[in-house]
Amino acid sequence: MRIIAIANQKGGVGKTTVTMQLGAALSRRYRVLVVDVDRQRSTVWWAENVRERLPFDFSGDQNPRVLARLRELRVEYDFVLVDTPGNLEDTPVLETVLDAADYAVVPLTPEPLAVEPTMRTITRLIEPRHVPYAVLLNRIDGRIRSQLPVWQSLLDTTWGVPRFDAYLRQFKSQSDAPVLGQLVTTLRDNRRTAGVISDVTRVGYEMSAQVAPAQVQPAVGGRW
Repeated sequence: MRIIAIANQKGGVGKTTVTMQLGAALSRRYRVLVVDVDRQRSTVWWAENVRERLPFDFSGDQNPRVLARLRELRVEYDFVLVDTPGNLEDTPVLETVLDAADYAVVPLTPEPLAVEPTMRTITRLIEPRHVPYAVLLNRIDGRIRSQLPVWQSLLDTTWGVPRFDAYLRQFKSQSDAPVLGQLVTTLRDNRRTAGVISDVTRVGYEMSAQVAPAQVQPAVGGRW
């Protein structure tokens, strides 16, 4: 079992979207539990909007201390994804999650105001705990050709932090997904949704390859 914290003290960078959609993508191949420890309960709201059965197990409005007990209980999940708060007031909650985490995904939108809280999350909370992590660029605007390479270069050279090669582009079907209760596993694969499905699948594939690939085996019958 690998506990994955979706973490950034900057609100509005897409932590809930990453948690829900990455959980859905991973569920094609692995046994997944999604946990919400954020008081805003955004993943709970999204999950309640899903008309079909969720492709992963879900635990909403959860006390973060339960994460440490999951290993003691020998719960049979390959990945546990945790949606965390995006504010300074709930720093103790994020600290508790990171204390239990094996890996952290740090979503970052290409906005100058998102940089300082993202770097603060990394340098003050993630790195001191020696938790492996990578920044995931989110809401990349495909109409702005320079945006992606500029932000990739900033992460690689200016800030020197690890990042995913994969990234998530900005699509209307992605922004509508929470209110419509849609996940990459329930979206019809067509021209409107192909980009979302492809992006999330690539992130799932890259993360699963990074996080103990020799120890986490696909569930029987699983596939991408």
